[in-house]
Amino acid sequence: MARSLVTIDLAAIRHNARVLAERIAPAELWAVVKADGYGHGAGDVGGAALDGGASVLCVASVGEGIELRKALAQPRILVLGPTGDDELAHACDAALELVALDERVPEDVPVHVKLDTGMGRWGLSEFEVPGRSVVGVMTHLATADTDAGFAAWQLERFRQATEPYAERYVRHAAASAAALTIPESQLDAARCGIALYGIDPFGEDPARFGLRPALRWESEVAQVRRLAPGESTGYGRRFVATEETWIGIVPVGYADGFRRDLTGTNVVVDGRRAPVVGTISMDALAVRLEGPAEPGAVVTLVGDGVTLEEHARVADTIAYELACGIRAAPGRGRTRVIDG
Repeated sequence: MARSLVTIDLAAIRHNARVLAERIAPAELWAVVKADGYGHGAGDVGGAALDGGASVLCVASVGEGIELRKALAQPRILVLGPTGDDELAHACDAALELVALDERVPEDVPVHVKLDTGMGRWGLSEFEVPGRSVVGVMTHLATADTDAGFAAWQLERFRQATEPYAERYVRHAAASAAALTIPESQLDAARCGIALYGIDPFGEDPARFGLRPALRWESEVAQVRRLAPGESTGYGRRFVATEETWIGIVPVGYADGFRRDLTGTNVVVDGRRAPVVGTISMDALAVRLEGPAEPGAVVTLVGDGVTLEEHARVADTIAYELACGIRAAPGRGRTRVIDG
């Protein structure tokens, strides 16, 4: 096994796309594959999402869109983030659709005008009669995962501003959290990202929505050590044994995406849960074992009941950030793509 092995299951992506498409129908599913598909691989994920019922792929930048177009020639690709004047020709050449985040509305390329209804980030504060290149109007909900009341207020503002154009332009507001729990937000399309990867946008159990995690992450025990009382492992002597303790050293660390603040989380070693102890370093972490283990024993960092949502609670962050941070860099690990 590679010291860090990330497995992406396209069958899970396809399944999740079907679940989402069925849940929001008749609205369209637009699959968000920015940040290299949240670390899952934009091209592979995009193809599987389209197979599962998505009709549009969404990225963050023109550069991401151009790279995705090299992998997928046919689908509509929407760039959600800002576009520089020097990128317009490249966007046109790659047949990308753009989002107008201010008064500048590009011509000769399909444009979605974004309204800021309460996110306080990108977008216009008022919707004026758009130009000939506009094909859609959109907004982004700030609190769909935390405050449904504010999300409803945003949605009502958006509806009022765009109702005169409802028959003329596609309207979209929902991301994963709203698409799953606020049916009135689905409108003509929903831009689903995190749920597509089988991760719960609320940090709970994705199975409650019928979603399947697509990412599995494994390593192995590289060394086993027996600590006597008073002996420690790792930087700063953060873990000091109070009794005879077996420790497994795993050759994965924060350079691979297993963050320093994940001390205290659990992984699975040879089928059994084991807590991560001591300070996580750049290239290694330590787990407390129930007894001696053989070097080479499989360590599941994500999978076998260990979820990104669980890790995120330990690190006081969101699973999105953890997923995007997992890296199987050349020479350190590898990524394999399976289908079922």
